Amino acid sequence: MELIPDLPEPVARECLLRSFYQQFPLIASVSKLWRREISLPDFLRHRKSSGHSQELVVLSQARIKPVSELGSGKTIPTPVYRISVLEPESGLWTELPPVPGKSNGLPLFCRLASVGTDLVVIGGLDPATWRTSDSVFIFSFLTSTWRNGTSMPGGPRSFFACASDSERNVFVAGGHDEDKNALTSALVYDVAEDRWALLPDMGRERDECTAIFHAGKFQVIGGYTTVEQGQFSKTAESLDVATRRWGAETKDFLAPGMTTWPPVCAAGGNGVLYACCRRDLMVMNGDTWQKVGDLPADVCNVSYVAVRRSGKLVVIGSARYGEPSVGYIWHTSDSRWEKLETCEKYEGHVQAGCFLEI
Repeated sequence: MELIPDLPEPVARECLLRSFYQQFPLIASVSKLWRREISLPDFLRHRKSSGHSQELVVLSQARIKPVSELGSGKTIPTPVYRISVLEPESGLWTELPPVPGKSNGLPLFCRLASVGTDLVVIGGLDPATWRTSDSVFIFSFLTSTWRNGTSMPGGPRSFFACASDSERNVFVAGGHDEDKNALTSALVYDVAEDRWALLPDMGRERDECTAIFHAGKFQVIGGYTTVEQGQFSKTAESLDVATRRWGAETKDFLAPGMTTWPPVCAAGGNGVLYACCRRDLMVMNGDTWQKVGDLPADVCNVSYVAVRRSGKLVVIGSARYGEPSVGYIWHTSDSRWEKLETCEKYEGHVQAGCFLEI
């Protein structure tokens, strides 16, 4: 059966490769053959290599309510979080359909990760009861549908580190349990198999740590132990995903001044590591952090940073907590900031984010 009747196979495939990502749900509904074609790993690889893919910044962002809906009371209601999506190349903002059955919005402080063409939402706190959630929700950008994943095992865990290899697995480490005890345990979630597996424990407890997938390793940065309670460590440790073993702890991974709160980090495809801390944009050269620029005043409270294929950075943040969220692109070629246009609907507070190329 032909992909498109009366068209040579290469030409028909090229037509599908050039489709905008928001057209994929419609394409998937046309025929089983088209759905199978766009679901193949080779299809995504060809889109990327041919320059037809779209880069997306996916955020857990508070919904902005009109003043008329806030009422006259002095109590500020808990924000309702939803998934917003930014396409940096065009500046287009969109919103994903809500998770079915979650009228109160996403779990607070949930973690986001991208795997292939899927978005994975893990854990957080129930916005109604504030109880720790072990939920896993997966959104397919191919079909524009949500599905439930297997719940995260190992008991209640919140404020953990999370990162993915972007291809199949999501890694989780640290955080704390319901008694505020910092954790050393780690897990891996195979999205395709919908299966969790235990990993070896880290070398130390790490509550409120951050994580990146960097140079083929799951790297967990900072955090604090149960007895330290908020005294953030400047150490880091990396899991070799091939051997499933943790390497030796790096004692001075973070530079002085980067330990008050976990820096917001991102790794580029070429292995370069960036961090936003206070008002500084930092890059790691070898084993040394160097400042490469000042953050704009209205984005210095950084919520999320991503490195695009071109090497440009996308930085989302605000001037301070409670101020509107804004976005900038850092042009590494000439050390220049470019502000992204937005509207009030997408100025809500951002709690988490991930980067996806589709």
